[in-house]
Amino acid sequence: MEEKTGNKTIAKNTLFLYFRMMFTMAIHLYTSRVILQILGVDDFGIYQAVGGVVGMITFINAALAVGTSRFLTFELGAGDYEKLKKTFATVLTAHVILALIIVFISETVGLWFVYNKLQIPAERLDAGVMAYHLSILTVVAQLMLVPYNATIISHEKMSVFAYASIVDAVLSLLIVYLLAVGNIDKLVLYAFLFLCVKTGMTVFYVTYCLRRFSEARSKLLIDKPILRNVLGYSGWNLLSNGAIALNNQGALILLNMFFSPGVVAGRAIANQVNMAAFHFITNFRTAANPQIVKRYAAKDYDGSKELLLSSTKYSYYLMLMLALPICLVAKPLLQLWLGQIPPYSVIFLQLAIVTSLFQVFDTSFYAALYAKGQIRENAIISPLVGFIAFPVMYILFKLGFSPESMAWVSMIGVALLGLLIKPLLIIRIVDYNWREIISVFIPCLEVTMASLPLPLLVYYYMGENHLPVMLCFIVTVAICVVSVALSSWFFGLTRDMRTKLIDVVKKKKY
Repeated sequence: MEEKTGNKTIAKNTLFLYFRMMFTMAIHLYTSRVILQILGVDDFGIYQAVGGVVGMITFINAALAVGTSRFLTFELGAGDYEKLKKTFATVLTAHVILALIIVFISETVGLWFVYNKLQIPAERLDAGVMAYHLSILTVVAQLMLVPYNATIISHEKMSVFAYASIVDAVLSLLIVYLLAVGNIDKLVLYAFLFLCVKTGMTVFYVTYCLRRFSEARSKLLIDKPILRNVLGYSGWNLLSNGAIALNNQGALILLNMFFSPGVVAGRAIANQVNMAAFHFITNFRTAANPQIVKRYAAKDYDGSKELLLSSTKYSYYLMLMLALPICLVAKPLLQLWLGQIPPYSVIFLQLAIVTSLFQVFDTSFYAALYAKGQIRENAIISPLVGFIAFPVMYILFKLGFSPESMAWVSMIGVALLGLLIKPLLIIRIVDYNWREIISVFIPCLEVTMASLPLPLLVYYYMGENHLPVMLCFIVTVAICVVSVALSSWFFGLTRDMRTKLIDVVKKKKY
C-alpha cells in the first residue's frame, strides 16, 4: 500500500514538473530568440562568458545544494522533525556565509580575469564588466534560494514549481518587452532585468516556504555536528561539481580565450536547447529521487533498488524520444527558432544531445550513492574525468583543432562515467550486481537500435532538401516520437508492465 502511494506521488509530481517544464520551455525558447536578436551574437556571447566566470566560482554552492537536499529529505523520511529544523537553520547559515565569500572572490580574482583573459572587444569592455557585477548579484539571489528549494523537494510539493513557472514566464516576457523599448545599453539592461527576475523568484519561493513549512522559519544557527555531516557529505561533492563547472562554465570561458564571442554564443545556444530537453529527465528524476531516498531510509532496500533501476530505463526512453528528432532536425530547428544560427551551434547541439543520453545513466545511478550517503569514492574518481577533459580541450585548441573538438571530449568523458564508472561504484558500495545493471543497459540498447531505422529512412528521402523546413521538422519529429514509443513498448517494457499500463488505461476509460 505504501509503495503504491509512493508511486502515485511520483506520477503526480512528475506531471506537475512536466507542466512546469513545457510552459517555461515554450516561453524560454521565444524569449531566447528575441534576446539574441536584440543583443546580437557578440553581446550574447559576452554575457555568457562573463556569467561563466561567476559560475566557475559558485561550484561550491552546487556541492552544498546536493548535501542540503539529501539531509533534509533524509530527516523528513526518518521523522525527526527537531533535527530537521536544526538542519535547515544550519544549511541556511552556511549559504549566507558562502554568499559573502563568493562576492569577495568574484570582485577580486574574478574581476581581474575578466579584464585580462577574456576576449571582449574594447568598445564593449565597460558594458561587459557592468554585466559581470550584476551577474554576481544574480548568483547571490540564486544561492540564497537553495535551502528553500531543497525543502520544497524534500516535502515533494512539486506543484509549487508549476505555479511559480507562470510568474517566472510573465517576468521573462516582461524582460523582452523592456529590453526592446529601453534606451540604455542592451547588454547592461538585460543583466539588470535578469537580476530582478531571479530576485523576485527567490522572494516568491522563500515566502511560500515560510508559510508552509515550520523548519523554514528557524533562526540562523550553526549546529556543529550537523554542519560537519553536511560539509563532510558535500565536501566529497566538491571535486565533482568543480569538474562539472570546468566543463560547463569553464568551457565557455575557454572558448572565449581562443575564439570569438560568436562561437561562445553558438555553444551557449546549443546548451540551452540541450538543457531544455534534459529537463524532461531532470523533472522525472526530481520526482523519483525523494522516494528512492525515503525507501532506503526506511530500510526498504529492495524497493529503493527496484525504483532506481526502473526509473533509469524510463528516463532513457524519455530522453531518446527527444534526442533522436533533435539530432536529425538540429539545423531546421535552430533556423525556425533563432532565424540566425551562431557559428558551430548545429554540431554543438547534436553532440550535446547524444552526450545527454549517456548522462542519463550517470545521474540515475548516482541516486543510489546519494541515498546511501556514501559518495566519497564517486567524488574522487568521477571528477578526475572532468579534470582530465579540460586540459585536453585546452591542448587541442592550442594545436589548432576546431571548437567542436570540445564537444567530442565532453561526450567521451560522460560516456565513460555513465557506462562504466557509476555501475562499478554502485556494485561495490550499494550491493548492486552486474546482472541488474545489464538489465538496464540491454533494453535501452534494444530500444535505441529499433528506433533508428524508420526515422533515418524517412529523413533521408523526405528531409530538408526535399520538403519545406517547417514540414520537414513536423514530419521528422512525429516519425521519431512514434518510432521510439513503439520500440519502448515492445522492447523496453516487461510483459507485466505492459499489462499494468493497459489495465490503467481501461480503468480510466470506464
